Amino acid sequence: MSLRGRAVEIKSPEQLRVMRKAGLLTGQALEAVRAAVKPGVTTLQLDAIAEDTIRSGGGIPSFKGYSHPPFPATICASVNDEIVHGIPNERVLVEGDIVSIDCGAIVEGWHGDSAITVPVGGDAAVGGDVRELLRVTEESLWAGIAALRLGGRVTDVSAAVEGYLRSQAHPTGGSWGILEDFTGHGIGSQLHMAPDVPNYGRAGRGPKVERGLALAIEPMVTLGSHRWKTYDDEWTIASQDGSWAAHFEHTVAMTAGGAWVLTALDGGEARLAELGVPFGGLS
Repeated sequence: MSLRGRAVEIKSPEQLRVMRKAGLLTGQALEAVRAAVKPGVTTLQLDAIAEDTIRSGGGIPSFKGYSHPPFPATICASVNDEIVHGIPNERVLVEGDIVSIDCGAIVEGWHGDSAITVPVGGDAAVGGDVRELLRVTEESLWAGIAALRLGGRVTDVSAAVEGYLRSQAHPTGGSWGILEDFTGHGIGSQLHMAPDVPNYGRAGRGPKVERGLALAIEPMVTLGSHRWKTYDDEWTIASQDGSWAAHFEHTVAMTAGGAWVLTALDGGEARLAELGVPFGGLS
């Protein structure tokens, strides 16, 4: 569903501080899930860990019961060629799989949204092509975050994500599959809000980046084609050609000082410093 043309919600510093609580809880849930990913675990067990972390922290899962048909779980768990929106089930993860975990939490009516992709059995358990897929997808996320500037435009993020991916050699000499029909989005008092944040396109377009803007930036990339299919469950999106996929996401707010990564446990301070980007956390 496109969010184009809808009003962009601008948050006050006080509202961003509450969003930070939701973002921290989301990040903590993802770290708990990351620690639990190992051969023999089911994605349903990972879902229970995320839900317990969120509810124990005083939050509510953003995804559970969301949309139509209602999403039945706390996390999206997408394995191997599944790109996004995978429904947790009794599938047992095996060494060499990868699993993308997308998670959201609500605190006092405000949302956080983040995603990671984790190799089952550790980096050594997957091939070099898959390790490179995970690396370039996560790095493209940070390239997009680094492109956020007060007075800039939302598609500066889009151009930075695509530009980084296009600059990185593909293991087979082909091109990375950048999902075009699934995008990042505004976030705040609702999970999905204007504006759309595509992972491709020209810079200098879309709404102006101003203080109080919050975006969920989320590159979704495959080793093959960008074309996709939907499973019969009406939720799970998988690559059409069976190529494996990665998904990384952070919720990022703009403050007077710069970017504040609400779903990173340190607010993004360390990574932004490496990139030479101002850190905009609020005290």
